[in-house]
Amino acid sequence: MTAPLYLVEAGRLDAAAAGTSLVLDGDEGRHAATVRRTRSGERVDVADGAGRIARCLVRSVGLGRLDLVVQVVESQPSPSPSLVLVQALAKGGRDESAIETATELGVDRVVPWQAGRSVVVWTGDRRRRAHGKWLGAVRAAAKQSRRALVPEVAPAVTTAELARSAAEGAAREPVADLVLVLHEAAETPLTGVEIPPRTARVWVVVGPEGGIDPGELEVLATAGARAVRLGPHVLRSSSAGPAALAVLAGRLGRWD
Repeated sequence: MTAPLYLVEAGRLDAAAAGTSLVLDGDEGRHAATVRRTRSGERVDVADGAGRIARCLVRSVGLGRLDLVVQVVESQPSPSPSLVLVQALAKGGRDESAIETATELGVDRVVPWQAGRSVVVWTGDRRRRAHGKWLGAVRAAAKQSRRALVPEVAPAVTTAELARSAAEGAAREPVADLVLVLHEAAETPLTGVEIPPRTARVWVVVGPEGGIDPGELEVLATAGARAVRLGPHVLRSSSAGPAALAVLAGRLGRWD
């Protein structure tokens, strides 16, 4: 069984090396000591969310903290090309479900999209709270899947903002982005899309429950996005993105 993974803030592992001491405290320390009832002699992993991970042995357990001895430190590089999920806001927590599963499958960045047909609307204070929930969701999913790299959660974007970013990425030289929009009426299957060897990022754009508005699809196509068909069935907004990411991860050799 793999060791449990705990996340600490950026910089906490900068000085970590084999044989050094490390204290896991705060919320993560309390969870490890009180909820999981970690014992001396057990192994735990501590990551900084940016790819640095310390494999540790528990020396002692205190009140809401673990005193650890670092056995080895590893650095996990960011994969290339990176995978980006642009997830339309959806009701019933389906958008959060999508980004949780996407994190487990290896997504590198998620972008909340305020699509025209999104029933859920992020405005005012709700925008801050909802974005915080997405941050918590990817962080929890990263811990569950033992990921040292926690996906970035970008600020929510409108269709116009998304189109501008897509156009900039698609036109970037010498390494451009490949922007793919999932659409059930597209002729090109995802499995048939060529991924240029020097691609920087592969975007997967997923619409809301009611589908992507035709006008929005046209705007994104004008910005350089390509409509692709995932398969013979119409998937929910919560499952389409993760399914596409699984296909791409396999094609890019991430699961070899």
